[in-house]
Parts: sequence; C-alpha cells; structure tokens
Amino acid sequence: MNLHEYQGKSILKKYGAQIPEGIVAFTPEEAVVAAKEIQQSTGSKFFVVKAQIHAGGRGKGGGVKLAKSLDQVKELASEILGMNLVTHQTGPEGKLVQKVLIQQDIYYPGEEPIRELYMSVLLNRATGKNIIMYSTEGGMDIEAVAEKTPHLIFKEEIDPGIGVQGFQARKIAFNLGLSGTAFKKMVQFVPALYSAYVASDASLLEINPVVKTSDGLIMAVDCKVNIDDNALYRHPEIVEMRDLSEEDPTEVEASKYGLNFIKLDGNVGCMVNGAGLAMATMDIIKLSGGDPANFLDVGGTANAKTVEAGFRIILQDPSVKAILINIFGGIVRCDRVAQGVVDAYKAIGDIRVPVIVRLQGTNAEGGKEIIDASGLKVHSAITLQQAAEAVKQVMN
Repeated sequence: MNLHEYQGKSILKKYGAQIPEGIVAFTPEEAVVAAKEIQQSTGSKFFVVKAQIHAGGRGKGGGVKLAKSLDQVKELASEILGMNLVTHQTGPEGKLVQKVLIQQDIYYPGEEPIRELYMSVLLNRATGKNIIMYSTEGGMDIEAVAEKTPHLIFKEEIDPGIGVQGFQARKIAFNLGLSGTAFKKMVQFVPALYSAYVASDASLLEINPVVKTSDGLIMAVDCKVNIDDNALYRHPEIVEMRDLSEEDPTEVEASKYGLNFIKLDGNVGCMVNGAGLAMATMDIIKLSGGDPANFLDVGGTANAKTVEAGFRIILQDPSVKAILINIFGGIVRCDRVAQGVVDAYKAIGDIRVPVIVRLQGTNAEGGKEIIDASGLKVHSAITLQQAAEAVKQVMN
C-alpha cells in the first residue's frame, strides 16, 4: 500500500523526525487558507505547492512549484489541481491531481549553505537486515547519481534485533559531511526515521530530499512510504489512509474478493491459485506464443464466487483474447473448482473469449469430466503441456 507524501510525513512526525509545516488542500480557496495558517504559525513568506499523487518525479513534471505570495498560492493551486500529471513513474497516461500539499518554504537564506541530502530505509533480503541508504547528492536527479557516481551512495546495515546504534547514526552524519548543529540534528533524525520505518511495517521509506537548512536544522522535505500489505491488519489507522482513487480500479475490485491481481499488457488472462504456479503459468503463456494480461492469484480456497469475480475482472480488459485457468487441487478439490468454473461461466453468461481450464491434484479427473460434460465452450487440460497446446490452438 502506497501513502501520499503528507501521510508519510505524519508518520515521521509521530516518531520525532522534523518536517516542514504543511496542510493538504482540495481547492484553490483551501490552499490560501492553509497558506495563511502556515504563515501565522511559522512566519514563512513563501510557500511550496505540491501535487499529491502516488508517483515520484512530480517536480520535473510540473507538479511542485514555489509561491511567493498568497495570490500566487491560489494561482498555482488552480493550475496543479485537476491537471493530468505525467512523470517517469506514471507512464504516458499520467495521474489526475485531486489534492495539493501547501508547505512552508525552508530554503531561506542564512549563515550556512543549504544542502539537499538523500536517505531511505529498506530491507536487504539477502542478509535479512535493514539498510539505510544515504547520499550527499539528494534532489531530483538521485537516479542519475546512483547510475553515474555510485560511490556517492552509502549504505549502513542495521540489525533488526537491536536497531540503530549511536555510532551508526554518527557515522552517517559524518559521511554526509555535517558538523555542529546539523551533525547533532542528523544523529537524532536517523533513529527517528528508522523507528518510523519499523513501527509502520514499511517496505520502503524514502526521503528525497532531506534538507539541511541554513540554520542547521535537518528536515524531511519529501516522503515516500510503501507499507507491507501483509501487515496492514496491525495498522487500522494506516488502512484509513488508503486512497482508492490512486489505484487501478480492477486491482481495487480484486482486493474486495481477497484476490491478488496485477494488470499486465498482454492478451491472455490467467487465473491461478498460488503465486509460484502463477509465475509458471505466465511462462506457459509466453511459450505458447501469447503474453500474460494479468497476474491473478485466487488463493488456496477457490470457489464459484471467487472464480466468478476473477472472470469479471479479467474480462474488463479488452485486450484479452483467451483465459487460462490453472488450478492445483491441494487444499481445494479440483471437482469443486470445476463446478465453480461452470457455475461462474453460466452466471456471467456472455463470455466471448476461449477459456482453457487446467486442473491437477485432488480429484483432477473428476474435475475434467465436469468441464467436458458441461456443454460450455471450455477447453480442459490436465498437464502443463496440454494447457500450453490449448492456448496456442485458440490463439491461432
């Protein structure tokens, strides 16, 4: 589950990381009210108007702008709200901006130079430890830094059993070239960032940039947070932050039925129980000359209701020319799945694309008999090879 910038920052603030003052607005008028409130609490004369979508690269796409007056706040908010923001992460279709974050400007002049740094926390699956990645070269071109000057990207492994140690926080601050007040603030910022990552069950927490202000403060100016879906049952307060308008409608519908669905760009829809089998099924589709149109895992307890939901979701894609159902009957019996397929097929009625059903495991032969005797335009298979040949036949 992805969070908006302002939502991620609320988690950071809860665990002691310093963030700029900011308020979300849904209309240009609300943006002006927010700016006035920020001006009263911080004394800030300038404001940053930031589009809130689930994608990076907003600045380069025109979704982050500086307002030097309240009138300009309204003008820029009017421009950004409702725009179709295209970035390198949205793809050419872009995303509709429905809200903006009005944030105090912290790039004010002072005795020390302002610096943009980079910091993120994520899991190193190879070692089973968390990693804090950081760089002196934060900002919009961090991808280029990683590609062209990888020696400027530092990594600090953290043992999840003991967390960030003081010497590690000091090492990070030292490698970032900080001193004085900024050094002390960074030593406080690092464990706060790590605590927010662990406590929220995040799979990624990225701050780009972390800004050292002219008076030595360390602030998270941006924030990207991905939460592990499997841990959401522990965080009802985070579940409430979910923005369905930012997600693919078919994926939202699939989640209502407990289905794991990811849309792809191919022409063969697939419905499978188990992630490993789903990967193998996509290989079969490729070998047969087709391209997978989706990843759809109906889980280990597939029934007529979930199969019908899967059918309806797959059929929403006009690119789908055939559907391959590949079920291994371990927990669930194949004859019950077969009956579920027949019932779902009849309930939907007008399925105009060929359907191939491959059943293997408990009562697989009985399942095949049910499919064959149904009188429906469903091709049955038992082996992977038979399924591959059936897909190739209906696609030709």
